[in-house]
Amino acid sequence: MTDSPRLIVFVHGWSVTHTDTYGGLPERLVAESKAAGLSLVVKQIYLGRYISFHDEVRLRDISYAFQDAVERELRGAVEQYGRFACITHSTGGPVVRDWWQRYHRERPGACPMSHLVMLAPANFGSALAQLGKGRVSRLKSWFEGVEPGQGVLDWLELGSREAWQLNEAWIDCEESVIGARGMYPFVLTGQSIDRKFYDNLNTYTGETGSDGVVRVAAANLNATRVRLSQSAVRKERGGGFSAPELILGDGAAVTHAPKTAMRVLAGKAHSGKDMGIMRSVSARAGVRKDAETVGAILDCLKVASPQEYRELSRRFEAETAQVQEAERKEVQSRLLLPDNFFIHDRYSMVIFRVHDEAGHAVEDFDLVLTAGPNDDPNHLPKGFALDRQGNKRDRGTITYYFNWDVMCGCPEVVHEGRVLRPASPGAQGLGLQIRPRPTEGFVHYLPCAIGASTELLREIMLPNQTTLVDITLRRIVRRGVFELDRGVQQKSFKQTKPGDPIGSA
Repeated sequence: MTDSPRLIVFVHGWSVTHTDTYGGLPERLVAESKAAGLSLVVKQIYLGRYISFHDEVRLRDISYAFQDAVERELRGAVEQYGRFACITHSTGGPVVRDWWQRYHRERPGACPMSHLVMLAPANFGSALAQLGKGRVSRLKSWFEGVEPGQGVLDWLELGSREAWQLNEAWIDCEESVIGARGMYPFVLTGQSIDRKFYDNLNTYTGETGSDGVVRVAAANLNATRVRLSQSAVRKERGGGFSAPELILGDGAAVTHAPKTAMRVLAGKAHSGKDMGIMRSVSARAGVRKDAETVGAILDCLKVASPQEYRELSRRFEAETAQVQEAERKEVQSRLLLPDNFFIHDRYSMVIFRVHDEAGHAVEDFDLVLTAGPNDDPNHLPKGFALDRQGNKRDRGTITYYFNWDVMCGCPEVVHEGRVLRPASPGAQGLGLQIRPRPTEGFVHYLPCAIGASTELLREIMLPNQTTLVDITLRRIVRRGVFELDRGVQQKSFKQTKPGDPIGSA
């Protein structure tokens, strides 16, 4: 017996100007809902429309407008059918998450949304966003011939302040936010590349571990925050000062987000009529190539208790492992040319944010990764990092894209007896050195480091996930910045030199 009719709201991704972006997915869900024990009626499916390709529109503006739309357009339907389930694509995921965070996180039981099913969500942004409006607008895999909006691009740039705040708030949530009084969130994404959309000048469109636009690690809400802080300043025997240690504190220094259901779907790219996770779905029931996607969405919509959610999360995790193992090798046959081989490893995205204890971003620094008993950068395994990208607006933030399999060890990859890549023993731990600037003057910074350890490697790098590493440095203020002289005799203080650090040990 099917449940009472369910209300479904679709929210599209960025720079979409027509609701046909949903392809046949709404009709397909309706067609197969009864067999899944659900009842979805066409008139109860609302196709979300928002304007994101104007520069002045920011993501928080869209979530504000979404709140207005829910109150104006859905109130009657919610009263009639109960809470709605929301299905989003791409930037639609962060939009609805921002809306939930702003308007409903602190009001358990009052949120009109019960389920949030995110398809290829850019929850931690996209590496493509930094390419700029002109270059990104030419990528057919993301656009439909419209002008991109700089305000939304700023949010989507890896390591943006706004994305950090939203994701940190999610990491700090209690497990209880997932449930009948909160909501049930789900992430469904692909890791396949539609090669006809590949742009040779923008290699992010063919980046492994992604769907050509969004990395699996950037879609996944199973995230971690690690806090590292610099040790106290101490005076050396020779008269200098140092604060050499970067410290991982007690258990509170590592925080994990609530366990969130996440599934990697086989053969799905970000967009496009052939492989797009949403656009390629046929409206006709029973089409085999879409069965995995449609089935996963219906499984999400059927969840009605925390126990069912946990069970589906475990199942999704096992199915993701199967898909990633099956898709480990990609062979591209080429006429009259040798075959191309692509190895699809699991990746970890790590966003480092460096600031001082006063909250100011440290904008000039070297971040050096080390491994082995001697903390040597040369002891990191070959191919351990695929990409590094600094945020243009927040220069104290830098995002690394690590090959988790290579860093943590993996067997050789073989195709028809040919070794495509030898086995990797992995790194002997992970260490971190920070060399900030300026290093002298009345206000400056001191270098510090945390030695390579397997503990730090395990805390920072998790497969298919993003870790926020929040690094707090000492802001060294020296005597001489402000002095009170006795008496009234006038004299120049232009040649005053920095004294000892204020508050040093």
